[in-house]
Amino acid sequence: MPEFFLFEADGPITTITFNRPEKRNGINSAVLAEFEQLIARVRDDSEARALVLTGSGSVFCAGAEPVGVAKRGEGPDPAGGPAGPRVIGRVFDSLAHLDVMTVGAINGHAIGGGWSFALAMDFCIAIPEAQFWIPEVDLGVAFRGLSSFALTTRMGPWLAKEAAILCRRFGAQELCDLRVINRVVAREDLMSTATAVAQEFASKAPRAARGTKKDINSIVYGARHY
Repeated sequence: MPEFFLFEADGPITTITFNRPEKRNGINSAVLAEFEQLIARVRDDSEARALVLTGSGSVFCAGAEPVGVAKRGEGPDPAGGPAGPRVIGRVFDSLAHLDVMTVGAINGHAIGGGWSFALAMDFCIAIPEAQFWIPEVDLGVAFRGLSSFALTTRMGPWLAKEAAILCRRFGAQELCDLRVINRVVAREDLMSTATAVAQEFASKAPRAARGTKKDINSIVYGARHY
């Protein structure tokens, strides 16, 4: 059984839920390692057609925990150490390029790496109260990698710099108006809406959907990633 997530496979639809509400669903090296294992389960499941990613509690994902929060033996946290950026990049890559279609159900704030998870999704739905921001530069850390590709493609260079360098917070409705996320729905409708979208994705011809996703992603992330 997963330690940091809830994992539910229901026919063609899989739901993964961040399940550390007492830590605001923050991420460290152990959390990322477990997430990679769950993504591998989805990738290897021949019946899987769509994935819903959400969080428990009032925050979707608060991003990397401070250095030293991870348990002894877990290795360097994503917030620091030379392995951190590589680990985050690998996890983002595995999610963004997953063969099945992905739907983000953003149940609260998506901060730093949390927004990166949302950016990796094929379709994104958020509640009105959700805010999105990238605090890395204020913390003295560059925001780089595939996440910055996705942010710039979705927002354009000016707004991407405002988000990633000025560290401005964006509300869910503002991002929806900018077409950075797809929909804003009430909290009580979030999971039913996300599941309905996932079911719609799952109803499409798998090979055609995968091929179309691959071509679009080659524009978002650059052809060198294929």
